[in-house]
Amino acid sequence: MKSIEASVGVIPTQVKKEEVEKEEEEVKEEEYTEHENEMYFFLGERPEYRISAVGRWLENQKGEVVGDADTYFRHIMNGSRCDSMWECINGWSEQSERTEEMWETLCMRIEELDGLEQIICDEESFEV
Repeated sequence: MKSIEASVGVIPTQVKKEEVEKEEEEVKEEEYTEHENEMYFFLGERPEYRISAVGRWLENQKGEVVGDADTYFRHIMNGSRCDSMWECINGWSEQSERTEEMWETLCMRIEELDGLEQIICDEESFEV
């Protein structure tokens, strides 16, 4: 009888191990949905001054964000990817002093925002 009891005690452990392995496989095979949000920041007193930003992220089937979001800005003239808002205004030579001041104000206000990544991923537009 003792040997039978010992055998019975092993079965639940083996079953549990198989269940854990199955769950791990399911996690590896989980499908993700890619999301993207394109938005823009603008000066409240001069809304024509805008800088576009893009947020991309993955969500699992439960709607939970997987990993970090990829956020970036778009250059104001050619739309190329920029890693900071300051890069967005580089290379534009047709600026007056007043225009340059407005762009710099916009960049400074964006830079000072708390939760920038979340704003880029959630909002359509954002006044600064």
